[in-house]
Amino acid sequence: MPWGQLLGASTNEKTVGQQLRLAPGYRLHLFSDQVPNARFMAVTRSGDLLVSQPKLGQVSLLLTDRNGDGKSDGQRVLIDGLQRPHGLTLFEDWLYIAESNGVGRVPFDHSDGRIAGSYQKIVTGLADSGNHWTKTLDRGPDGWMYLSSGSTCNVCIEKDPHRATIMRFRPDGSNFQIYATGLRNSVGFDWSPRDGALYATDNGRDWLGNDFPPCELNRVEQGGFYGWPYANGDRVPDPDFGVGKGGEVQQKIAASIPPVFEFRAHNAPLGIHFLRSPEQPDAYRESALVALHGSWNRDVKDGYKVVALHWQQDGSIRTEDFMWGFLGADKSTVYGRPVDIAEDVRGNIYISDDYAGAVYRVQPGEASQNNVDAPVTNRPPISAPKKPLAIDGGAARQGAQIFERRDCARCHEKLPLKELSRKYTLKQLADYFDTPTPPMPNYGFSDSQKRALAHYLMEREIKGAGRQLEHYLP
Repeated sequence: MPWGQLLGASTNEKTVGQQLRLAPGYRLHLFSDQVPNARFMAVTRSGDLLVSQPKLGQVSLLLTDRNGDGKSDGQRVLIDGLQRPHGLTLFEDWLYIAESNGVGRVPFDHSDGRIAGSYQKIVTGLADSGNHWTKTLDRGPDGWMYLSSGSTCNVCIEKDPHRATIMRFRPDGSNFQIYATGLRNSVGFDWSPRDGALYATDNGRDWLGNDFPPCELNRVEQGGFYGWPYANGDRVPDPDFGVGKGGEVQQKIAASIPPVFEFRAHNAPLGIHFLRSPEQPDAYRESALVALHGSWNRDVKDGYKVVALHWQQDGSIRTEDFMWGFLGADKSTVYGRPVDIAEDVRGNIYISDDYAGAVYRVQPGEASQNNVDAPVTNRPPISAPKKPLAIDGGAARQGAQIFERRDCARCHEKLPLKELSRKYTLKQLADYFDTPTPPMPNYGFSDSQKRALAHYLMEREIKGAGRQLEHYLP
């Protein structure tokens, strides 16, 4: 696991300019480097960008670039206090948000990017325990809302029928139903403008070596079963749940639907988006971009890029790199991990990066061309001032004791915690301990312990790490 995923990393224009590369015919800007844990996105009718930040429990709004400098004209938190929000979609005058335990919606004013009413849950009772708690949401061309939910585990027989599936429901939350099963962790999905079919990425299981099983792209059909946990890839029996099992399992494997395309093992394909804007070059229009988040369960890192998938006349799929350089030439240094892709009507392509806390904008055209978007009415940049931290000294002392008992310094001497106050509020940092990024274990801290650790780590950063435990312990 790239340690920056645990500790928080960052990027800047110099790194982007020197490291990241694009397919010919496109130019790149660092749209924002102030979006910690940037995950899934949606574009408003005004061209602004919504970004989910599940670890922070919030959705942020980034204004479109109206002054032509390649950056967002301003950003602010749109809504917070959510349960690990992930998938976002806009329909009519509603913003739909997939939280880890359900789906809510809130009236949204596209003209000024403001919430226009109260938030209401329309799907409740979904489980968010275990490994793959994110929920991804999008509206299909048939008018249904589609929702993916990953497995609780690396490989197991799920007790909850909603896990490892894609589901769907009506926009008001009614008629909730399971659409397809056997999908271990289909974080991203989209509909092809060519044939209207639903395509979903799927992350293969771990601990079977560097090169098996493949990650997948599936053409998802209603009622379809896609193999997990009994089979991997093209109906290859799983060594734990398929090999040597009885006739019923073998029948399930034989009846499963194989992937239409295989990514390299452990590349972790997440967001997928079919390019639709007429501004895209002919070679890319109606092709799909897929964000490969990058491997962790592999001796040599792989993935860490955005690829383009092109459908050929014979139905086969050809792949090529679209945006790369997130992984250094040494195959060890990580500069970013792409997550999702969004596109506006002008052909601007947005790519989120939860490792560097950034959003990149990719535009059709050579780098020497004018970067100014189509003119719209100017409005001043917006920003939300950060509230000063109200550190509780007693809680900080308790947190220092927890830090010492768990021997946290053993790892963090080599992996220093930094810029926590830029990335988190006290509550957000406390909530982080419920779902820490591996390899940090989940210690099952109580609310008071989480709060104490958050206050200790924040005060330690503000006062200077040199004081560390000596200042707090008796």
